[in-house]
Amino acid sequence: MTDRGTSALVLGGGGITGIAWELGILHGLAEVGIDLTEADTVVGTSAGSVVGAQLGSGLSLADLYASQLEPPDAELGGRLSRIAALKLVPPYVLPGSGRDKLARVGRVARAAHAPGSIDREGVIRSRLPVHDWPDRDLRITAVDTESGEFTVFTRDSGVDLVSAVAASCAVPTVWPPVEIAGRTYMDGGMRSTANVDVAKGAERVVVLAPLPRSVSRKASIRSQMERVSPRAWSVITPDAEALAAFGRNLLDPAKRRVAAETGLRQSRDLADQVRGVWEA
Repeated sequence: MTDRGTSALVLGGGGITGIAWELGILHGLAEVGIDLTEADTVVGTSAGSVVGAQLGSGLSLADLYASQLEPPDAELGGRLSRIAALKLVPPYVLPGSGRDKLARVGRVARAAHAPGSIDREGVIRSRLPVHDWPDRDLRITAVDTESGEFTVFTRDSGVDLVSAVAASCAVPTVWPPVEIAGRTYMDGGMRSTANVDVAKGAERVVVLAPLPRSVSRKASIRSQMERVSPRAWSVITPDAEALAAFGRNLLDPAKRRVAAETGLRQSRDLADQVRGVWEA
């Protein structure tokens, strides 16, 4: 048997609609014999951290997909208002290193919400079928709000899975930073919407990126993929129909079902492309 090398599944951020779309893509591909959950490494950022944790729950992709079709009765939504979004622009455009910029974003995050002011961990806990780290290489990204340091949580970090996912999903000005061991953390997507470079070393990489644009060229998916330099790779982004289904508010639970359904539909068009990478 030919050694095809290690594989990585990278799950990017994209709000509630991103979670649903990613599960639709994964379920659709699995139905035609392409099981991306068999990846040696799973990298999750923001919405992708939720999906990554769900994949290690023992539930089938069919069940996870079905959960996205249910009415969002108890789902707590949010909205990144235009005014709040504008507050995130100056930290990135002012001079400084990438870490300096992220520290400035962190100040905006802390000023908007005190850590713990909203029970986000309770919401995240309700989204995860299990609350213990899976017995696999799951990497969850976040950013320290004070230092701007990029952080990758794993099962060896000594951090509760729910806390790690909540930190990765803590969108500045929408949700409060999450306190872990005396530090506060925010959304890993503030550094890059997918953080593809966390998969460095993998020979085959498939990226699901609900939000393909990043805050800088260095943080872009293409630039990071060049640094990972896998033998085979594919980046999957929402098509026009999926983007229309998401609407303007990616945090709207009412859009969850249609986002999942468009992911399932889109997977049919991607099967040959992804199979070529996964079986390379």
